[in-house]
Amino acid sequence: MEFVTNEKLTIVGAAGMIGSNMAQTAIMMGLTPNICLYDPYAPGLEGVAEELYHCGFEGVNVTFTSDIKEALTGAKYIVNSGGAARKAGMTREDLLKGNAAIAEEFGKNVKEYCPDVKHIVIIFNPADITGLITLLYSGLKPSQVTTLAALDSTRLRSELAKYFNVPMDAVENCRTYGGHGEQMAVFASTAKVNGKPLTDIIGTDALSKEQWAEIQQKVTKGGANIIALRGRSSFQSPAYVSIEMIGAAMGGKAFRWPAGTYISNDKYDHIMMAWETSITADGCHCAALNGTAEEQAALDKSYAHLCELRDEVIAMGVLPAISEWNKLNPNIK
Repeated sequence: MEFVTNEKLTIVGAAGMIGSNMAQTAIMMGLTPNICLYDPYAPGLEGVAEELYHCGFEGVNVTFTSDIKEALTGAKYIVNSGGAARKAGMTREDLLKGNAAIAEEFGKNVKEYCPDVKHIVIIFNPADITGLITLLYSGLKPSQVTTLAALDSTRLRSELAKYFNVPMDAVENCRTYGGHGEQMAVFASTAKVNGKPLTDIIGTDALSKEQWAEIQQKVTKGGANIIALRGRSSFQSPAYVSIEMIGAAMGGKAFRWPAGTYISNDKYDHIMMAWETSITADGCHCAALNGTAEEQAALDKSYAHLCELRDEVIAMGVLPAISEWNKLNPNIK
């Protein structure tokens, strides 16, 4: 098997459903033969490793450990799904306090054990905030840490394909920006259905404004719907899409969706949020983001919500005041 790189990929939270699926996906996508699985739950972790061995993959060296130092030492790429899982009735924000502390510890461990890591993808929720905390404590550059935000865009594509009864590939360039949560901004102006701009369809007999509003609602509630249907939070989709992200960072196939990234511009600042980006071996870089006045207003609202969560973390003492961020991480301006 040919691989994108031979460098070490560490999967944090590998005993869980997302983590174990990430490991298998990374192997099947041929990203690297050097994969380390980490989880503090040793029996479950060993079980995942045994399952992967039983797959009979060729040319792959899968190791596992419950020692975070061993897991991170020498790692060039990390995908972290190691936070608490979302349960029925919970929002992503309900997970804030516990997972913020986990992100702080992880960022400090990265700085101590693998300061030369090339890229990290954060999955555990609320990912915009846990990613921000990781970035600040790791000392890495903003281009080196991204978060999973693409599921909202893939859910938009799914809902439109179901509504119009067309194949998924007939729905193009679906985009949501801002927070990875129910306050996200769902854009219509980027999307096309069978080559026709979605904005030309909304308000017609084919898709009334009310029906479009219902689709937007389904997108924002997509994660909750999975929990209602399966009795547990999503694991197949976040595993696949996050490995697509890290694969792009390794220099592999281009990533097709928005990513959560650190934003610092004239309008949005000191925040991590879903944005139009490109991810390459040189890191994550922001692209232009344009929408209608209504879409921009929704993005502003989502940004304000994220700022509230960020400020809550600051009030907890997990993060220092924004004025101190540059001292914590000189790469943050």
